[in-house]
Amino acid sequence: MSGRLANKIALISGGASRPGIGSATAERFAQEGATVYLGDLDVAATELVARDIRERGGKAFASRLDVRSEADWSAVASRIEAEQGRLDVLVNNAGIAVLGPFAEQTPEILARTLDVNLKGVFLGMQTAVAMMRKAGKGGSIINISSVAGVIGAPMTLAYSATKAGVLGMSRCAAVELAPERIRINTIHPGNTLTNMIKGAIDANPGLVESTTASAPMRVMIEPVDIANGALFLASDESRYMTGAMLVIDAGMSID
Repeated sequence: MSGRLANKIALISGGASRPGIGSATAERFAQEGATVYLGDLDVAATELVARDIRERGGKAFASRLDVRSEADWSAVASRIEAEQGRLDVLVNNAGIAVLGPFAEQTPEILARTLDVNLKGVFLGMQTAVAMMRKAGKGGSIINISSVAGVIGAPMTLAYSATKAGVLGMSRCAAVELAPERIRINTIHPGNTLTNMIKGAIDANPGLVESTTASAPMRVMIEPVDIANGALFLASDESRYMTGAMLVIDAGMSID
């Protein structure tokens, strides 16, 4: 353990799914010395991730977190403050994607996607900023956007709209909070082999070829590759980065 995040306290939303970006990020953070809190609606699955980290010598704890709920964010913040006294890193990872043709993207789908993907990030940032201001030591907020937030992608209307919103919201907040050394950066993954995509591939093996065809490197990204980007942004190695876009997409967004 090299300790790139030694003594840092981190909160990661959407940590239940494996393989997944949230769980992979929690594992990498713990390997580098962070104390990690994972929040998700699926508390039992989140506790399994935390337990596995603890069994490997890391420090990880699970909490219920519906990112749409101010009360849930407040409860998690209160627990972290009581147990650790501060928060150093937030990874806003929880999100949903309801994919389909333009004509099938209903107002209900848009409203639900906005609620989780945009309101959830907004509430997470507000919660983390309040905690970081109270501690007075700055901090790092990492918002998981998507390559779909910066390029046109078919079948992703509501999802893309929210991920573009995450980018805009993050950059505005980054400007305001920079004097307080609260850094806000975004990560933009391409096609990543998460549990959701893995299930689709298991049911349709030919999907791998069609999915990777959109990326010049012709690969599916592993969750750990996104986690490694988050590790850099959480660490002091990126101490003068804020408002930045870290694109990890195997070349999908190359013009």
